[in-house]
Amino acid sequence: MLLFMFELKKLLGGLIMPLPLFGLLAFVMLVLAFRARKSALVIASLSLLALLVLSTPFAAHQLIKNNEPASLAFNALKHPTLDKIVVLGCDINPNPALSANNQLGNCALTRLVEGVKLAKKYPNATLIVSGGGYNKVTNSSLMSQTAINLGVSKNRIKQNPQAMDTAAEAKLLAPKLVDFKVALVTSVLHMPRSINLFNAQGIEVIPAATDYHNFAALPLYKQFIPNAEALRVVTQYAHEVIGNAWISMRRWINPEAL
Repeated sequence: MLLFMFELKKLLGGLIMPLPLFGLLAFVMLVLAFRARKSALVIASLSLLALLVLSTPFAAHQLIKNNEPASLAFNALKHPTLDKIVVLGCDINPNPALSANNQLGNCALTRLVEGVKLAKKYPNATLIVSGGGYNKVTNSSLMSQTAINLGVSKNRIKQNPQAMDTAAEAKLLAPKLVDFKVALVTSVLHMPRSINLFNAQGIEVIPAATDYHNFAALPLYKQFIPNAEALRVVTQYAHEVIGNAWISMRRWINPEAL
């Protein structure tokens, strides 16, 4: 039942991301155009226009510019010591024919690189790699093997392969992090929600954010040309908005839920 609810949450959440939402809406309106031609075509056109606008670097920048503060990046000058480095899971592409690092998606690999960098700067800290997966392959196992290949001792690495989302990661890891100085590595857009969930478990964390963007640095003409990267970032932003709304709803129903 829990697995079904988890899959249902992911399915419904995925369907209201910008691309499937506006694409599906446009398709439905085009089908309805055979009956109510004018209104359906107007709605379909607006849906496609919204999708194109949200795919521009300019629109992406306007959405995320206040949600990627440099203060969430790790500042080693403020932290002479660390006990634990927690790297949250992200996308993976299981393929037994490939090396571990080539099975990590860009998001997961970027987070792991930050974690390995911190592990080398703080040689006494434990590196905790987290995240479940599918096809019998987990985020944590791929991250662990990649970290070892990058020079981190196997004895310093701990895995958390059971967690399928951030709330589960926080809940499962919390008992291992009490009274330790903990750096939390995740994407900058994901960081506020992650901090919220770890704090709710009684764990104070030091942010070590990754995946910053600066679409404003592009030449002006490129800022108005739709591209896949801008849409990906807008989708990630929408994912966080929905994730925060889900947390608020769960806590409204049951304050002890998350």
